[in-house]
Amino acid sequence: MPGRRGLRSPSLPTRLAMLGALLAVLLSAALAARLAEAPGARLAIAVLAALALGLLIALGRLGAAPGYRRGGPRAAPGQPAQDPEGPFDPMTRELSALSSHLQAVSEREKSELARNLHDELGGLLTAAKMDLSWLQARVAEPALQERLAQLGGVLDEAMDLKRRVVEDLRPSLLDHFGLPTALRAHVESACAQAGLRADLALPDDGAALSRETAIALFRIVQEGLTNIMRHAGASSVTLRFHIEDDACRLVLSDDGRGFDATDPAFRWSHGIMGMRQRVHALGGRFEIDSIPGDGTTVRVTAPVS
Repeated sequence: MPGRRGLRSPSLPTRLAMLGALLAVLLSAALAARLAEAPGARLAIAVLAALALGLLIALGRLGAAPGYRRGGPRAAPGQPAQDPEGPFDPMTRELSALSSHLQAVSEREKSELARNLHDELGGLLTAAKMDLSWLQARVAEPALQERLAQLGGVLDEAMDLKRRVVEDLRPSLLDHFGLPTALRAHVESACAQAGLRADLALPDDGAALSRETAIALFRIVQEGLTNIMRHAGASSVTLRFHIEDDACRLVLSDDGRGFDATDPAFRWSHGIMGMRQRVHALGGRFEIDSIPGDGTTVRVTAPVS
């Protein structure tokens, strides 16, 4: 059908199997209605029902096959697994728009929650810390001083936890200093904790990027780095990011164990799908290239605004 790419009409064996399943179901219904009391009717109905069920299971397995489900040849191992060029039908476009809307709502809620935690919870913890200092200056008993010191340690841990949660929800460096600074701080901190070597090439200024582009690219790097630390078994991470006149390009790669980028179990994982959808929402291009034993590379091209 014109205008639809990637969809194929069922093959002849598939059509015959569908027709057989339909006939078996219709015959079973007819026997059940007219011969319910005849000898042997129940056995005939059971046989036809089993036949219909078997054909339906076969159809389900055929429909679940990767080549039939998405149509077209799969990419050769080692070639970039590019994202689909466009949605297949109106339902897919609606789901894509819904996903983009939910991601935008999630970012707004994260930003609001981060602001509330910083302002309200941060204020309460600061006030508690000031009251504790007042008590420590007026209590001379060693036992009480020790307990107050322990309480001070707990408050320090609570304030540090609040800071980390706020930064995870909405990195303050992104809002105040731009995407390059936020990426550098996040990647260097995460790699230091995971024992990874970080090789970064970032611009000095990201002011040309829109707010939506900046947060989307930051989340993509955040998700990609999380996947590297959890699954790749890598020793180093490389991040390249540069801004041109009307587009920005980001490349995140590692030297880990890699995977088969054409395998649906990886290609359609939630993390990769989330990154792909963020890029689609920007009107950009997403590619992931990986070979078992030879690391993984994520490439993103997105408009500046």
